Amino acid sequence: MTGTTDLGRALHAWRDRTKPAEVGLPDGGHRRAPGLRREELAQLAGLSVDYIVRLEQGRSTKPSPQVLSTLARALRLTTAEREHLFVLAGQAVPGPGHVSDHVPAGVQRLLDRLTSTPLSVYDAAWNLITWNPLWAALFGNPPTPHDFRSNAVWWSFVEPPAGYPQAVSREPGHRAAFVSDLRAAAARYPKDAGLAALIAELRTRSDDFAALWDSGVVGVHEPLTKTVRHATIGEITLDCDILAALGTDLRIMAFTAAEGSETAERLRLLEVIGVQALTAAGTDT
Repeated sequence: MTGTTDLGRALHAWRDRTKPAEVGLPDGGHRRAPGLRREELAQLAGLSVDYIVRLEQGRSTKPSPQVLSTLARALRLTTAEREHLFVLAGQAVPGPGHVSDHVPAGVQRLLDRLTSTPLSVYDAAWNLITWNPLWAALFGNPPTPHDFRSNAVWWSFVEPPAGYPQAVSREPGHRAAFVSDLRAAAARYPKDAGLAALIAELRTRSDDFAALWDSGVVGVHEPLTKTVRHATIGEITLDCDILAALGTDLRIMAFTAAEGSETAERLRLLEVIGVQALTAAGTDT
């Protein structure tokens, strides 16, 4: 067997073992197998169905590390399984000297269950890794391909994505905390070329970032509020909290509103609108 055939068989096996309910998908309808359909895996991973077919049939020779990481998250692979996936694809297994974008299966399951809260997950360099449907309904899908434009520090100091609703409240301390985070990540991962390039570009593109970086400022993330102007539900103010996942460098950003408040009702409305839009998109494809 070739490595590519091994990869295809492994992906098929992992897909067959993953039940839709485990990844937040409806479990209804007739199924020939208990696991995910190719269409469902494509939806979760943000890939085309044709590409999933080509991977499983051995017609795609070497998927990128970014695609492999996305598939690992979609299939809820363990750390060991994720490493095996990289080996099967002929890619170097991400080492400890580089910023990791791995989301442990337990953390991903937690995200799957918090469907009524806009959530997004970032790595040590504040690169956006994954998000839930309500976050996308609130802020829009992030730009592709994933580069500096998919980085939360870039959004804060340089520019948010096109069409990204502007957060009209930006506390200075939040920006100082971003700079402190990147400085800590650079010390922890001195060989990560992507992180070094991000910092260099931020220093070039933003005088504010450069000044904070050179000042040696130390900041920490505190609970804050953000007001977002949304095209459908109007202006909405939410509490924003940043959570850490123990044993990882991940940051989880959660947006919430007090239960029973008008804001909470509007967020629920957005959840319904977002689900309807997702369903309509799925029907079209």
